[in-house]
Amino acid sequence: MRASSKQTLEPPASVWTKLSGSNLPSNVNRMDGGAGLSEAYLAALAALQGGFSKCVNQLGLSCIICVQIRCYIVLYLGPLASEMHEPWWIVTDANGLGLQAFGGEDYCRVVIQYPSDTVSKWTDPKTGESEGLAFEFNLCEAVASWEQVRNSTTILTKEYIDALPNGWEENKCKNRTLCMEKLSLVLPDTSPYVPQQFGSCAVVGNSGDLLKTKFGDEIDSYDVVIRENGAPVQNYTEYVGEKSTFRLLNRGSAKALDKVVELDETKKEALIVKTTIHDVMNKMIRELPITNPVYLMLGTSFGSSAKGTGLKALEFALSICDSVDMYGFTVDPGYKEWTRYFSESRKGHTPLHGRAYYQMMECLGGSFTDVENHVQLVKIHSPMRGDPGRVVKWLPTKDIIEAARVASEKLLKRPGAGSVDPLRTCTMIKKRKNGKAPNRSGLRDAATNHLRYMKGATRVQGE
Repeated sequence: MRASSKQTLEPPASVWTKLSGSNLPSNVNRMDGGAGLSEAYLAALAALQGGFSKCVNQLGLSCIICVQIRCYIVLYLGPLASEMHEPWWIVTDANGLGLQAFGGEDYCRVVIQYPSDTVSKWTDPKTGESEGLAFEFNLCEAVASWEQVRNSTTILTKEYIDALPNGWEENKCKNRTLCMEKLSLVLPDTSPYVPQQFGSCAVVGNSGDLLKTKFGDEIDSYDVVIRENGAPVQNYTEYVGEKSTFRLLNRGSAKALDKVVELDETKKEALIVKTTIHDVMNKMIRELPITNPVYLMLGTSFGSSAKGTGLKALEFALSICDSVDMYGFTVDPGYKEWTRYFSESRKGHTPLHGRAYYQMMECLGGSFTDVENHVQLVKIHSPMRGDPGRVVKWLPTKDIIEAARVASEKLLKRPGAGSVDPLRTCTMIKKRKNGKAPNRSGLRDAATNHLRYMKGATRVQGE
């Protein structure tokens, strides 16, 4: 898909009308909502929204399979260069993958929009309606979740259930002894993985766009590789690599666990099941001769902005890795159809919404070490981006992220918002018994420092 040649400064009125059902406040004066936000905090939210829009909208020129003189012609002629023929020149979006972002007086609210000539291919099987071309996101909810996601675990543990007032009942365990017996193979005492345990991580999706570029060696170079459901690597290694550290499964794939396990010849791949406690799944795990470690994953903590295994894979990666690179999460160039790289064409699920959501995550990720070096927390790789080494600009600095996070927590009335000790509401720290802290040897310094900061506990998302 190619961006429109004309870039508008304001979103079409129809976009705001269609998305007017939001319960977010409509202007800055009402936005405070009694949260006591100072001018500095409001300025941080304004800077976050403004930078985000620039990040999504940033345009660039990429020349693929062309000689340099042709690139100069495109640069100087602009739209007139459309008379030339591919593959001599291709103009692509450096950041936005053909998208535009629009903000307004409400600093929490942004709309990400596709060009008007985009043809929506996905139809909701329940309503029969085609997927829209504009999607609204709440930046305040997203940035308020960063601290939680980066300093907590997504793995369901006995420790977490014990810390809840009615934890076992809430997880449909009326008989705790029976539940403990059923879940002994998939419910560890404490989380086996901690924040910043790994350096660089690649999350590999299933989109057919992976067959457009041979990312295999690049993917295998990461410290950790996370794959999804039943996506194979055999026969596709030059495109998707062969390394696999974790595999995230939805409930459907978990029911065919014997088939999934066959994909891993090393038998070391850890399986993370995206589900609540499920008797059928646990019965299968117990009866199958599986040597792979298997864990359960908690529900979505980013709200309802996007759903699916890809979101949970990204969330899991953010909870254990310094940085996350995403492959196979954009629809095919030109968006003729949504496909998986290893199977026949299928309808998929809201591919445009998903692509817009991951774009939001990339542009909110920021640079968490040295802004001059542009160390990105989240980076999307796609054949739609001609320069694989491109630098995404307009990422929020650590200071802006921190100030915007505190402002968002206050605005959303999160427990402990703005506190110098954000862990004071953490129930597992309150209830942790002396000597219960797990023995963590051989961890990276960053992970060890995190555990020391957390007093040995691993906070679970949702606290």
